[in-house]
Amino acid sequence: MRTTQPMSITLPNQLADLVTNKVASGEYASDSEVVRGRLRELLARDCAVETWLREKVVPEYDRVLAGESEGASSDELRTRLGLKLARR
Repeated sequence: MRTTQPMSITLPNQLADLVTNKVASGEYASDSEVVRGRLRELLARDCAVETWLREKVVPEYDRVLAGESEGASSDELRTRLGLKLARR
């Protein structure tokens, strides 16, 4: 049984050059390996975000809705994170 599927994709020149350069540098053996590797990284990141949302964000949101937590404003969060407020 086949575990891969041939696929044709079109990339902007800049991304196509990036793929070509990754193969030329020896970092990857083929164009397909570049795409597969980066897609795996994207999947891992998506899974990490999903886990964070499920385990951290949703429970806190539920506590705010239940009146068990006041939460924080966006300005308070920026201050806590040490971010400068964007001037508009």
